[in-house]
Amino acid sequence: MSCTHDHSCEEHNCSSDWSLYKHIDLSKASALNESVPGSVKSVFKAWEQRLETSGDCLDSNDDDPELLVFIPFTSDVKIKSISVVGGAEGTSPSKMRAFINHEGIDFSDAQNMQAVQEWELAENLQGVLEYQTKYSKFQSVANLTLHFPANFGGDTTRIYFIGLRGEATQLKRDVVATIVYEVMPNPSDHKTKSEASGGFSPVE
Repeated sequence: MSCTHDHSCEEHNCSSDWSLYKHIDLSKASALNESVPGSVKSVFKAWEQRLETSGDCLDSNDDDPELLVFIPFTSDVKIKSISVVGGAEGTSPSKMRAFINHEGIDFSDAQNMQAVQEWELAENLQGVLEYQTKYSKFQSVANLTLHFPANFGGDTTRIYFIGLRGEATQLKRDVVATIVYEVMPNPSDHKTKSEASGGFSPVE
């Protein structure tokens, strides 16, 4: 499902709403089939810069429009919607599929795995469309993989901007794991009356 972004960004504080790019671990972001290694990092930027097309962008290799973009976060995030600004002349992606918390996905995996959600995209050259997520499924996202299997007929796929609207939990995944571990009772840390008398009784 898509909706049109047709309001004043200054009045609605879009810069803050679309600030999840600040929580992307760019050093680990990657893309399969990108024509220039590392160019995927250029598509994650501030909302106000989404229409800047004079700089770097993400292009697929010639005659192969498929792209697979891996987006790791520095803390868990909740994603409400996604915006993609692609290229002209048929080079914008026409479909997007999302996978959550799966590292190391390749094209074969993406084709065979069930995506969390899929969208049919429109050419969004003016950056006015956003695609809503099934929000309940996009909670506690440590990494997001976006599969763009096709475009609108161009020889390559070109992407200038990938925007993510939502919020960060501010909890890193290793911290979350520690908290869960501490909350789970460890029977060996809790002596019971039975232990005192030589027996063992598990702690409920």
